[in-house]
Amino acid sequence: MEISARSVPLNDPATPAQAELDAAVETLRAHADAWARLGIAGKIRHLRAMRAHTVEVADEWVELAAQAKGIAGTSLAGEEWLSGPYPLLTAIDRLTATLSAIARDVPVISDRAIRTRPPAAGSGSAGQVIVDVFPAQPSDRILLSGVRAEIWMEPEVTRETLRENTASFYRQREPSGFVTLVLGAGNIASIPPLDVLDALYARGSVVILKLNPVNAYLAPVFERVFSSFVDEGFVRIAQGGADVGAQLVAHAGVDAIHLTGGERTHDAIVFGGGPEGEARKRAGQPVVTKRVTSELGNVTPVIVVPGPWNEADLAFQAAHVATQKLHNAGANCIAAQVLVTAESWDLAPAFLKKVRHAIGHAPPRPSYYPGSGARVKAVESTHPSAQPVGIPMDGVHRTYVGGLDAANAGEPLFESEAFGPVLAQTALPGADAAAFVRNAVAFCNDRLHGTLGAAILIHPHTIKELGAAFEDAIAELRYGCVTINTWPGVGFSLATASWGAYPGNTLADVGSGIGVVHNAYLFDKPQKSVVRAPFAPFPRSFANGERTLLPVPPWFVTHRHADKVGRKLFAYTAKPSALRLLATVVEAMRA
Repeated sequence: MEISARSVPLNDPATPAQAELDAAVETLRAHADAWARLGIAGKIRHLRAMRAHTVEVADEWVELAAQAKGIAGTSLAGEEWLSGPYPLLTAIDRLTATLSAIARDVPVISDRAIRTRPPAAGSGSAGQVIVDVFPAQPSDRILLSGVRAEIWMEPEVTRETLRENTASFYRQREPSGFVTLVLGAGNIASIPPLDVLDALYARGSVVILKLNPVNAYLAPVFERVFSSFVDEGFVRIAQGGADVGAQLVAHAGVDAIHLTGGERTHDAIVFGGGPEGEARKRAGQPVVTKRVTSELGNVTPVIVVPGPWNEADLAFQAAHVATQKLHNAGANCIAAQVLVTAESWDLAPAFLKKVRHAIGHAPPRPSYYPGSGARVKAVESTHPSAQPVGIPMDGVHRTYVGGLDAANAGEPLFESEAFGPVLAQTALPGADAAAFVRNAVAFCNDRLHGTLGAAILIHPHTIKELGAAFEDAIAELRYGCVTINTWPGVGFSLATASWGAYPGNTLADVGSGIGVVHNAYLFDKPQKSVVRAPFAPFPRSFANGERTLLPVPPWFVTHRHADKVGRKLFAYTAKPSALRLLATVVEAMRA
């Protein structure tokens, strides 16, 4: 068996695992400087090879994932297209465009896409730099009509210094290479390859990817996707359990670590386990001194702003909340967890009733992720008011916990992710929409754990009514992704948006993590991404003054043809043509 040529399977009991790991890391170290110093043309060559391989394996990838999650042959399989090969393909295309611009020594983004926010009242400071990053190409305006994304930079970045704070790695003359361990996530299939891409192209590092046992069935797919990198000694893929991860974390040849997972896993890696690890964390004495970056999840709020919603709005946004909760069976770091409504909103009872109905009547699926059932039962045991919603496929209830006390700082559902089909709800005071929004921002910032993403559902007339106060509320939300009338998971899937926690976390207080990924324009100092979408689907959007053609989005769990839309969207992206574009639009309209 030729280990160094392909991957590190670590599943052959006759082969010493440590020797395989040593050989893999040694190969990476031997090629680290070559990758770091490889010219842009060489790096683009690998992206193009990766693109071709991604297209080749896409069907197999989606089929394997859908089978493993118990959704093969259903419309829900569309999730695996839209959170698997599709976002990877778009990331490859956008990175290729960015590198091509760098090679020509032209700005990676047009001056027309850059603006500044007005300075805060009385501050006298320059406004925050905002860059429009989506739509990125003309077809985006058709396929995701009305969806817009922007990156808000950290305050020290000015319009004049934005270019020098972009793609800084590529301004180094002879950068030194290093080895990054990527500890892959087990839930969303595109996370591991996207994290590897970030290490390779944003950091200039070679990579050993350690797959999570939950989705290690994708190893042959990823081996093919990264085959050109593997062949030249720039990437290795390892399988195995926590023991293999621990060996790689401690390996002297590994210089940096990136993980997607939970805060407990992060702390066990950085400070060690048990009481001794907790003591080291309190003392700020990590056992791992390598650079550690991470994406660690969130208690995700959905802020529902009161406004002139009609019956159709209530039903559509209820299905929207159900989608944010039930996508991937709730096993998402960005799954909706706390629904925040206004005490004074007369439509709140009707809306919450529709939310429970939408959750209960969404297409059935198993709760495939390990531990999901135990986490749901723990919520039920600590919350007597918990209501099972719908009939479970596998004994794991979809659970709704309403009426939580917003003042209860010790509420478990404010402090930790359920990572399963559990939705909570709380209500806040506010005599009008403006007062409620201020209270909701303070509640989310101060009471809920994590800073990865937050969603706001708001009628366009209310946005107009609030004016600058609404933009101020977005600015004040301390989250790495803020979405308006869409799910933060959409921010994850947009290659040109940044993805990660709000800046400021430390190893000892890591929250939702440190650093960002995706970010295909390679900005050095993004603070947050803001994604905006229509409040209502086409054609009702026109009644609200939203001139967009987006129907019910294909990521909705209620979309009857999501699998077909996902397949056609990928096919168009793989080989764009007017005919494929039309076929995708027609299928999407059949929601």
